[in-house]
Amino acid sequence: MHPYIVPDSIRARVIRLQGKPFALDEIDAPRAALVVVDMQNYYVAEGYPNQSPQAREIVPNINRMAAVLRAAGGKVVWIQTDSAEALAKWGKHHRYKLTPENAARRLKLLSSDNEGFKLYGALEPKADDLYVRKIKFSAMIGDSSNLDRVLRDNGVEILLVAGTKTNVCCESTARDASMMEYRVALLSDATATSTDEEHAAALNGFQISFGDVMTVDEAMERLVAGEKRSAA
Repeated sequence: MHPYIVPDSIRARVIRLQGKPFALDEIDAPRAALVVVDMQNYYVAEGYPNQSPQAREIVPNINRMAAVLRAAGGKVVWIQTDSAEALAKWGKHHRYKLTPENAARRLKLLSSDNEGFKLYGALEPKADDLYVRKIKFSAMIGDSSNLDRVLRDNGVEILLVAGTKTNVCCESTARDASMMEYRVALLSDATATSTDEEHAAALNGFQISFGDVMTVDEAMERLVAGEKRSAA
């Protein structure tokens, strides 16, 4: 797992901007969702060319956060990249940013009928969780997916973002969600990427201008369950 600690200089800038370390003092569970991004074999499992060993290490934290949030009345959303419409809706990326060999491999291994598309086996998804397929790095942008509609239909206003890669699909989805009026936290020990440096840079930049960065334990400490909210 990436050994991330918020730098003092970043924490000071955050406090100067918003007056406190976290914008989310509490997380109202019935209005919250754990959004798990791209924890698929293609990105996580050994033997795949784009896999991240660090992504395998965050699986227990994702499972733990999911179980606690469900019990408190929140939602869990599993985001999976599906290559079916990639050329039609995101063709220039595949034509110009990737070599022909890399593009063909990505399209094949992220096809919904390929093992690469499936969620990593050690994860613990439930039948009544929510499942969304996306095309682009960000699940929130344009025609990438129906995530925004799914969240709003379920009364979700707060997102806890987990998954891989921190600085690509997780950060892209989290930043766009912030621009779309969601309150967002990236979970520092439930996200992973290729290097410690990339992970830290993404988290440092995100918390200054877009949302919170917190650990799974810090998120759990702020959870307010549905029954407690009702009683209050």
